[in-house]
Amino acid sequence: MSDLPKGPHELELEMLELRPALEAVLMVADQPLDHLTLAQAVGHPPYDVEDALTELAAEYDEQQRGFELRNVAGGWRYFTRETYASAVERFVLEGQQARLTQAALETLAVVAYRQPISRSRISAIRGVNVDGVVRTLVTRGLLEEAGHDGESGAILYRTSSYFLERMGLASLSDLPDIAPMLPAIEDMEDDLVPESPAEAAEESGAAAAEPSDDELGEETGERVD
Repeated sequence: MSDLPKGPHELELEMLELRPALEAVLMVADQPLDHLTLAQAVGHPPYDVEDALTELAAEYDEQQRGFELRNVAGGWRYFTRETYASAVERFVLEGQQARLTQAALETLAVVAYRQPISRSRISAIRGVNVDGVVRTLVTRGLLEEAGHDGESGAILYRTSSYFLERMGLASLSDLPDIAPMLPAIEDMEDDLVPESPAEAAEESGAAAAEPSDDELGEETGERVD
């Protein structure tokens, strides 16, 4: 097998300069890579790759680059240097943060404390139709479907794991204790807002109606922290 001619890609890999090749592969890695995996990728002996990784890490430290190369979890990966973590945090929290309207935040709070819950019951608590804002929250991954109501057949909604992640919560039990301020479900039966044509159509498999005012205004409201 060793006498077989090598393919063009294999020959090209052998001619690549080791350290730039390692940097290129590590740049796109989404998990730590061990030196054996990297050696196979760049076409160099594992011991040369291991030495090059150590040298790169030392060079980045000496130059105080904005990133560093760490050997963690049995492999190598780039990380933001702790000195510059505040800049990254500012970029993520301020520059890339999703914005929601006050209506969306209120709807999210109702679902968080009364889940699983249907849109008509959310509407009863808020006193307005919430079709559009619920669709927005589902699209953004903050809410998800949780089956159907046994009596009405309406879709039930609950908060998602992404909601917990964005709110910095380990579980729903970490939510502030404001649930007593919301009316009990059994006290709302006479106040339920009838299903809108959009909700009825969606639950029967038809296309949803045009977005509501809540949804159209989503980009001008409060932030999700």
